[in-house]
Amino acid sequence: MVSDKKSKNVEFAAQAVNLAQLVDYQSGSIVSRTLIDKKAGTVTLFAFDQSEGLSEHTAPYDALVYVLEGEVEVVISGKPVRLKAGELTIMPANKPHALSAVTKFKMLLIMIKA
Repeated sequence: MVSDKKSKNVEFAAQAVNLAQLVDYQSGSIVSRTLIDKKAGTVTLFAFDQSEGLSEHTAPYDALVYVLEGEVEVVISGKPVRLKAGELTIMPANKPHALSAVTKFKMLLIMIKA
């Protein structure tokens, strides 16, 4: 996974930005860009190439997945949820989940820690 942690919470303050344009696809990869990284939580953009994904894992915090473009299958505690642009789901804390790109897709991941 390619990660860009340059952004430190102020780069986009007080201006309009197009989320989908802040992260680009990379062939055969998952690209991430952290927009906010605080004790209370994180906001991260992802771009997944087709057929890329994240294997099943758990996180100690609730996470909201909002799809900006494309289509993804998210499996939460064994239940598949297919999302396309404009749709979201919540992955509850401590529940196993995995993601698999049906097409190239971009998502915003909001993780709430407190």
